[in-house]
Amino acid sequence: MKRKKLVIISHTEHYKDSKGAVRGWGPTINEVNYLADHWEEVVHVGCLHNKKTPPSSLAYTRKNITFVAIPPYGGKSLKDKFLILLKIPKIIYQVIKSVRGASEVQLRLPTSMGLFLLPLFSFFIPRKFIFWVKYAGNWNQEHPPLSYRLQRWWLKKNFARCKVTINGFWSDQPSHCHSFENPCLTQEDIIRGRKVAEQKTFEGSYVFSFVGRLEDAKGVSRIIEALRVIPADKIKEVHFVGNGDKMEHYKSETSFLGNKVFFHGFLDKEGVHAILAQSHFFLLPSTASEGFPKVIAEAACYGTLPIVSDVSSISHYISPTNGFLWNINSSESFNSVLRESIDRKNNELKDKSNSLLALAKMFTFDNYKLKLNKYIF
Repeated sequence: MKRKKLVIISHTEHYKDSKGAVRGWGPTINEVNYLADHWEEVVHVGCLHNKKTPPSSLAYTRKNITFVAIPPYGGKSLKDKFLILLKIPKIIYQVIKSVRGASEVQLRLPTSMGLFLLPLFSFFIPRKFIFWVKYAGNWNQEHPPLSYRLQRWWLKKNFARCKVTINGFWSDQPSHCHSFENPCLTQEDIIRGRKVAEQKTFEGSYVFSFVGRLEDAKGVSRIIEALRVIPADKIKEVHFVGNGDKMEHYKSETSFLGNKVFFHGFLDKEGVHAILAQSHFFLLPSTASEGFPKVIAEAACYGTLPIVSDVSSISHYISPTNGFLWNINSSESFNSVLRESIDRKNNELKDKSNSLLALAKMFTFDNYKLKLNKYIF
């Protein structure tokens, strides 16, 4: 039996394509499309941008989904940050209007509008629905931005009287905060990935991939530096998926790879999975504070070994049994970790690869539904 009405409130970027259809950030839209199969009605309140639609955006595929636009906000300048004050009334109006008749409401944080929506839901909106918060950031971040720190404090104190889903498993985790894996894989993905992983061998030269924003904080410069010291015969191909202001700089810096390097820009899910399926190693030496990058689970689906930094909750899922962790606070460089990883014996790498399927299964939409029924509803 389907539930009645789910309202999702997020800062997910949406756009209108050349035909006027609304499209949004692919990973989030995939999740909303899945959830719509279990509710009579789904309303997604999100930001509508007047920009060109990026290839990573997807359309809603279920007829019972309604998109409600709110003005985009934020930016780097003080003027941009101040302008959110002028947009607050419209955002609040759309939120209050959307939650009427809702049986469940999900607020996705952290985001600037959480500073006024958390008090709104805590004290001013009559609670005739199940309310829960999905905190997608680093729950254990030591020095978060002030707005994030306030939202996390509010949620820890449970002023909103709600359940909270977070990334990772923490020793000081309040009882109303539940560890959730952000869903990104279908059962079809798991079946297809298993077949690919079974055929994958770790011999000769390797295919390396990176997926994410092309920036130093995500580790792109570290990847390039590390690849410089790897024997050329160990590198078959290197794929960078994503975009950023420094793309042309990175292209110049990787010229030593010749025709072995590929910059794809943004790709849709099928394109990303095609790259991950042919890869032997997934590289993410990030120092950016985030929750758990879902692309690690997507790589795991295809038996692609992660060589990743030990930030946030990544080490809660990646260990010496299924990948390689770089401790960003140690004296060991990422160069050393990468070189040591590819020098492992073929059978050892294959064993690690085989262990990744269990991790991938944790990030399926079916597992997400089971956890929602168990901990939220």
